[in-house]
Amino acid sequence: MTVAGWIMLAVWSGLAVCHGWFWRTDQRLPPLVPPRRWPSVAVVVPARDEAEVLPTTLPTLLAQRYPGQARVILVDDNSGDGTGDLARGLAASAGLPLTVSTPGEPPAGWTGKLWAVAHGVAEAGAVDYLLFTDADIAHGPGTLEDLVMAAEGGRDLVSQMALLRAETAWERLIVPAFVYFFAMLYPFRRVNSPRARTAAAAGGCVLVRRTVLEEAGGIAAIRGAVIDDVALARLVKSAGGRIWLGLAETVHSVRPYPRLADLWHMVARSAYTQLRHSPLLLAGTVLGMAVVFLAPPALAAFSWPAALAWLLMAATFVPMARYYRRPRASGLLLPLTAFLYTAMTVDSARRHWLGRGARWKGRHYE
Repeated sequence: MTVAGWIMLAVWSGLAVCHGWFWRTDQRLPPLVPPRRWPSVAVVVPARDEAEVLPTTLPTLLAQRYPGQARVILVDDNSGDGTGDLARGLAASAGLPLTVSTPGEPPAGWTGKLWAVAHGVAEAGAVDYLLFTDADIAHGPGTLEDLVMAAEGGRDLVSQMALLRAETAWERLIVPAFVYFFAMLYPFRRVNSPRARTAAAAGGCVLVRRTVLEEAGGIAAIRGAVIDDVALARLVKSAGGRIWLGLAETVHSVRPYPRLADLWHMVARSAYTQLRHSPLLLAGTVLGMAVVFLAPPALAAFSWPAALAWLLMAATFVPMARYYRRPRASGLLLPLTAFLYTAMTVDSARRHWLGRGARWKGRHYE
């Protein structure tokens, strides 16, 4: 057990120092300098049955303080709850111009969200930038201005991971760890380095230069992607574009996931897709999670190196805990959260094998 403990301690030492400093939370918007000419921007919001959250989020977009030309395009993706009419009513109080349109059902090979996004891009026309944001995301009044300044500093895609809601006990346990695991999978520093191949974005807030997107193949190039934000970032970076991903301070998700079942569905609907539906990758993921996260606490009572590995694991979680205003010691619960995520991933594969695939708002994706 001592040998196993030393191996775990070596693994966590390597992750802490040699894995892109994934655990740090200091990747925020770079220094911002106003451009000489403010470029034009279209904000594209795909929305399907979002009447519950729109009264909170859409006004934050319409109230953006932006010195240049900007407009909001809400694409009502065949909602059944009056999303489009509600949006038109919210626009009556002035602010940025709002267009509401409906694209019809997606053709074969398209996900509903990306079909809606493509429709919004076509509606936007020849603008300089496109801001893709989800209907459940609320923005601070200077978000658009800050994103554009960051992009004008030499970047073609700028994305901020929204602060997710973490109010209930289950949200506080799982949500900060979700962001931690995402950063572990896609270390932000590597995403932001032009020399690294790692590419990712956070779909709730992505500003992209329109011409670069078009040259890369446009939304049609990723039309079937379920994990569309990462696919978009890979598309832009593989085409030579410079991308940037960081944590947000004024961009918030208002969507609640109060129960474990809600969070479970959020993860399980796409986890196996992230593994490219590969049983081999699934097995490797389960083994890796067991060795990296579950074994240290299991052996801590019998091996002091394993106990140190557990403490080092918890220490790497401290910056994320502080970001989400959680106790510093909450990292000690990472093994529990990792166990739940592993179970969610296995359940995601089970659903796929049973022919259920990924489901979202009444649509089914393989």
